[in-house]
Amino acid sequence: MNELEKAGCEQEPVTPSPEVAETNKECVEESSPAMDLENVADIQQAAEAADVCAETESPALDIEAVADAADDEAREDARRIHSMTKEELRDTLKEILDADNMEAHKEVTAIKQAFFNIKNRENLEALDRYVEEGNDPATFSAQPDEVENELKTLYAEFKERRAAYIAADEEKRARNLEKKQEILTRMEEIAGDIDNVNTKFPEFQQLQQDFKAIKEVPATAETEVWKQFQNVVERFYDNLKINKELRDFDFRRNLDAKRALIDEAKALEKLSDPIAAFRALQGLHDQWRAIGPVAKDIRESLWDEFKEASTVINKRHQEYFEQRKAAEQANEEAKTALCEEIETISLDDMKSFADWNAATDRIIALQKKWKEYGFASRKANASLYNRFRKACDAFFEAKTAYFQRTKDELNENLAKKTALCEKAEALKATDDVKKATEEVMKLQAEWKSIGSVPRKQSDALWQRFTMACNYFFDERKRQSKERHREEVENLEKKRAVIASLKALPLDGDRAEVMPRVKELQAEWQTIGFVPFKMKDKIFAEYREVCDNLYNTYNQRQSRERMASFKSRVSEIKGDGSKVSREKDRLMRVCESRRNELKTIENNMGFFSVKSSAGNSMVRDMENKIKRLKEDIKELEEKIALLDKTEEA
Repeated sequence: MNELEKAGCEQEPVTPSPEVAETNKECVEESSPAMDLENVADIQQAAEAADVCAETESPALDIEAVADAADDEAREDARRIHSMTKEELRDTLKEILDADNMEAHKEVTAIKQAFFNIKNRENLEALDRYVEEGNDPATFSAQPDEVENELKTLYAEFKERRAAYIAADEEKRARNLEKKQEILTRMEEIAGDIDNVNTKFPEFQQLQQDFKAIKEVPATAETEVWKQFQNVVERFYDNLKINKELRDFDFRRNLDAKRALIDEAKALEKLSDPIAAFRALQGLHDQWRAIGPVAKDIRESLWDEFKEASTVINKRHQEYFEQRKAAEQANEEAKTALCEEIETISLDDMKSFADWNAATDRIIALQKKWKEYGFASRKANASLYNRFRKACDAFFEAKTAYFQRTKDELNENLAKKTALCEKAEALKATDDVKKATEEVMKLQAEWKSIGSVPRKQSDALWQRFTMACNYFFDERKRQSKERHREEVENLEKKRAVIASLKALPLDGDRAEVMPRVKELQAEWQTIGFVPFKMKDKIFAEYREVCDNLYNTYNQRQSRERMASFKSRVSEIKGDGSKVSREKDRLMRVCESRRNELKTIENNMGFFSVKSSAGNSMVRDMENKIKRLKEDIKELEEKIALLDKTEEA
C-alpha cells in the first residue's frame, strides 16, 4: 500500500524518482475560485474571513514500491512480447511505427531482443540438424530470413524517428520552461504588490491556468519550477483573504469531484486484472492532486476514505506480484535442478552411437522440460539460461567431435575393405583355384579384423566381397562335378581302408598294429575327394575307427608309461635332487603343453568352416587339442606322484 500523507501549505511536493517520473508527475494545484472580484462588496471583509491557501493535499506515494511495481509491469510486458512469433513481433513493431508511438522505445527494444532470441535458437537448431546429418559444422551458414530483413528495416526507421522525436521533445520542453519562468516572474510581481493584489486576482487566476496549460518541461527543472509556483500561489493567497462564500463554493466543487474519484476507486475493486486496476488508480491519484482543497473539517476523513479504497487495489497488486515471485522462485529451483541433471551426464561414458543417441534423447527431453517452466527471478534467469545452454553446447560439441572421429574411422575401414574386394576380384585371373581359395580365406580373416564401414555402403560392399569370394568356391564346386566319377571310386577306396582298419586287432602288439594304421592312414590321404553328401559320413566313420584304435593303444601305452614312470620314481625316491630335477622337467613340459593348447584354441577362431578343407583342419586341431589335454593330464599325474614322493 502506498502511504499517503497530508501536506500543508508550507510543505514541499514529493519528488518522484526518475524511474516513475512519467507515471507520477506532481500536479500543480489551482485553488483560486473563478469569480469577478468587482462583485464583492467588501474586499477587506472577505480577506479577513478567508483562510485559503494553495494545495494542502499532496499524496506522497511510496516511491520505491511504485518503482518496483513499474518494473514488474515492464517484465510482464516483456513476457508477453517474448511469447510472440517472429511475424507477430514484426507486425507489432510496424503497428508502433504506424501509430507514431515514439514513447514505446522500451517495448521496441524488447521486441528486438525477443526476435533475435528466436532467430538464435532457430540457427542453433538448424546447426544441430546439419551436424546430425553428417555435415561439417564449419560449412554451416544460416538461411536468409525475409522477416529478419523487414524487422531490421523497421527498427532502423524507429531509431531514426525516435532520435528526431527526442530532439524535438527536448526543444519543446526547453521552450515550455522559458514560458513557465516568464509566467512565474509575472506572478511574483503580482503577489509582491500587496496594495493591488485584489485588483490583480483575475490576471493571477489566468496566469495559473496558463502555467498549467504548459505541460512538459526538462525533468531536472520540473521540481524546482513546481516549488516556485506553489510558493508564489501560497504567498498570493496569504495576501488575499477571499470571502468565505467564495471559498465554500470552491470547496463544494472540489468535494464533489473528489467524491466522484472515491467512487471510481471503489469500482476498481471489481476489475479482475490487478495490474490494470493499479494503473487506473495511479490516474485517479493524478486527478486527485489536480483538484483543489476541501473544507478543513472533512479534509482528513475524505482523504482517509480515498486512501482506504486505494489500499484495496494496492494490496491486490502487491499480492499478485508476491505470488508471481513465488512462482519465479519455484521455476528457479526447477531450472537449477535441470542444470544439475544435465551436468551429471558424463561424456567419458559415451562409447558408442547408441550411448550418444540415448544421451541426446535425454538432453532433448530436459530441453523440453526447460521450455515448460516459466521465468525465474530476474537476478537468476539469465545466469541459469547461460548455465543450461553451456552444458547443452558442451555436450553437442563433444558429440560432433565423436561423430567426426567415428566418420573418419568408418571411411578408413571403407578404404581397407574396398581394397580387399579388389584383391579378391583380382584373384579370378589365377588358374590355381586352390591357391586362390587359400588367399581368399586369408582375405576373409583380414575382413573380420577390420571394423565397421558407413551404413549406406555396408551392404553393397559386403555383397561385392561375398560375390568375389563365392566365385572360387563355386569354381571348385564346378570342378568337383567333373570329378564325380572319380569321387565315387574314391569313396569305395576309403570304405576299403575303413574295412582294413576295422580288421586290425585291438589287443595286438602296438609295434605291429600302429605301423599298419599309419600305412592305412597314409593310403587314406592319397585318396582324392568323395561325393560331398558322403564326405562327412565317411570321414566320421573313418575317424571313429582311427580314434578307437588310437585311444585303445594310447591308453594301454599311457598305462605302460605310467607304470614305467612309477618304477623309475621308486628307483630315485631316495635321491631328493633327482626327484626335484625330474619334477622341474615335467613341469616345464606341462607348461609347454598348456601354452601350445592355448595357442591352438585361440587359432580355432580364425578358421573358416565353409569348405571341406576348413572342416578337416578344424577336426585335426580338435584331435590335437584332445591329445594335448591327455598329455597334460598324464603329466599332472606324474607331477602329483613326485609331490607325494617328496613329502615321503
